[in-house]
Amino acid sequence: MKKVEDYIRTIPNFPEEGIMFRDITTVLEDADGFQLAIDELQKKLEGMDFDVIAGAESRGFVFGAPIAYNMHKPFVLIRKKGKLPCETVAEEYDLEYGTATIEMHKDSIKPGQKVVLIDDLIATGGTIKAAAHLIEKLGGEVAAMLFLLELSGLEGRKMLEDEGYRVESVVSYPGK
Repeated sequence: MKKVEDYIRTIPNFPEEGIMFRDITTVLEDADGFQLAIDELQKKLEGMDFDVIAGAESRGFVFGAPIAYNMHKPFVLIRKKGKLPCETVAEEYDLEYGTATIEMHKDSIKPGQKVVLIDDLIATGGTIKAAAHLIEKLGGEVAAMLFLLELSGLEGRKMLEDEGYRVESVVSYPGK
């Protein structure tokens, strides 16, 4: 039986020399691979108490929405600044060269709700940490952060766990 990593394509030296790019498009382009990825992510949530799934733009939508559907949970969008039509709450975070801002609708999380954050990849953890802060600003609690891939050499997991967050990933690769 195949594992999720069997569907992931590795592209050496992209986007720059020395980087091993982990391409998930090959997971999505294969019905069995995509189903396996969703199933494996969903298994990480078994027995967990939570109310809402939130996905970070845009690949968090791809993985989070089917899991929310399967588990009959609401799905909340976390988007780049300026993409949501109603009143929002925003969080700015650092990038390698500058900053970025993500937003959620102010009414998307109710105080006391337990939220699972989903994205395709954890690298440095900056984006998902900002997403967690949005949830907390709205009075929600982050039950867990869930990723298909983890680049362990960038130590995003360590940073998030040091802040008290539960971090789960299906596949972990050493290095960057």
